[in-house]
Amino acid sequence: MNYAVIISSNEAETVWNAFRFANTCLAYGNKVTVFLLGKGVEALTISTLSFDVVEQIDLFRDSEGKMIGCGVCCEIREDEIPNIKESLNCEIGSMQQLYQVVDEADKILNF
Repeated sequence: MNYAVIISSNEAETVWNAFRFANTCLAYGNKVTVFLLGKGVEALTISTLSFDVVEQIDLFRDSEGKMIGCGVCCEIREDEIPNIKESLNCEIGSMQQLYQVVDEADKILNF
């Protein structure tokens, strides 16, 4: 199965749970693409003691999940979060790529 997980939140618990779910899908042998959209591109800056988002993202990458960050959403935040594109350390995408991810997915989840 091919899952598209769209994350547009910057709330630590929500993003943590989204990546936990994505990691569970990978553990069952599925293909997963996470697309960070809007506030979701802030994912690497929101970890807390209770919700270690970075740990879940590292596990996702180590399990060969694919992560794409919205380029325009990153550009909007460059003043507040310098080098956000570099810190995401993932493919920087567009609405056309989001369309393709959604079009190819068997299941789509929004967080």
